[in-house]
Amino acid sequence: MSVSRLRITAVALLVAGATVLATPAQAAGGHRAASRFDDGSFESPKAPANSFTEFAAGQSIGPWRITAGSVDLIGAGFWQAAEGDQSLDLNGAGAGTIAQTFATTPGATYSVTYALAGNPAGGPALRTGRAEIDGQDFQDFTFDITGKTRADMGYVGRQFSFVARNSSTTLTFASTVAGPYGPVLDDIQVKECKACCGN
Repeated sequence: MSVSRLRITAVALLVAGATVLATPAQAAGGHRAASRFDDGSFESPKAPANSFTEFAAGQSIGPWRITAGSVDLIGAGFWQAAEGDQSLDLNGAGAGTIAQTFATTPGATYSVTYALAGNPAGGPALRTGRAEIDGQDFQDFTFDITGKTRADMGYVGRQFSFVARNSSTTLTFASTVAGPYGPVLDDIQVKECKACCGN
């Protein structure tokens, strides 16, 4: 990704979320679960201000593992963040995938929320991807970059919920668009949900 990419904008095309049962933890890949979900705003480590750092498969960004392809950790000031200073472009040199494994209570319902935008630097206009729980596709997402800028990324809130079946759960986000301009994620939160999910 280069600074020259960044001149376009965004409108969001949303795909409805869903509440479904999580399957057994196929995606944990032997990684030990953290005691809780952490760093959904990609604040650590710090990328250079007004720039970005590319991370490839096999590397980590705090509690997040890059499991395929590459991603760009966006530093403060490079473009608007939804929360905090940093955000994540799910495409580095190409489509990337990130995952985090964290402790859950079997049978409990959890809500996942996140802010979605798109790298406004170049075509195609649509940024697409998916969210997975334990290897199961839980939500596909699409973001249209028409009309947004680095100063106004046009973040939209997305949400889905799942019922944990194991003492650990792996949350995955994957880009499904080719090229260096991907979906942008920030402010990911996972919360045990009772009244908020109608349980």
